[in-house]
Amino acid sequence: MDRAPRSIAVAAALVVVAAACGGTTSGGAAASTPTAAPTTTSAPTSAEPTTPTEAAISPEPAVSAESNPPGDIPDSIAFVPFRTKGGVTVSTPEGWARTTTGNSVTFTDKLNTVRVSWGPGSAPSVAAATKTDVPALAATERAFKLIDVSAATLPAGDAVVIHYEANSAPDPVTNKQYRLDVLDYALFKDGRVVHLTLLSPVGSDNVDPWRIVTESLTWA
Repeated sequence: MDRAPRSIAVAAALVVVAAACGGTTSGGAAASTPTAAPTTTSAPTSAEPTTPTEAAISPEPAVSAESNPPGDIPDSIAFVPFRTKGGVTVSTPEGWARTTTGNSVTFTDKLNTVRVSWGPGSAPSVAAATKTDVPALAATERAFKLIDVSAATLPAGDAVVIHYEANSAPDPVTNKQYRLDVLDYALFKDGRVVHLTLLSPVGSDNVDPWRIVTESLTWA
């Protein structure tokens, strides 16, 4: 009888099946066929931001201007000269709160602000302000809206004025914001650039007080 060849054929078939199933041989040795490495599907897609700075940030909408903004400076208020460390003197309304830093001084009352800042620089121009300063303001001011960039002449010298609107910072208690009208004057002398910035609510009648402040600016 052909029992021996038939037994050999059966044994061979069992070895092939065990190898295909990743099992062991009849001798207990592991099958030599390697298993495939596991794959992952968690790789980020192109729509996912790779850094926090790439996440989309919704622009802040401009708040509505007040019909009766609480920002008119009284005509009867007195103005007091103040000499800054930036080499200029400016007159500001008496009694306003003053905050100083290494390169600026700020006077505030309610929603009105007078800020003088200084530093080294070159003579400003309408072209340079439009190309450099306006984009910088647009990136840092809340709901920035440019009104105009123009040249002006003050008693202290020639100036470039950036006129724009922006939202105020939210009130820490009520979270209310106001729409502000901003005039930023830039002047130059002896390698120094001085900015005189005036802020008040849109619609306020502060033409005369702001004229007094800007015309009072003098180089020390």
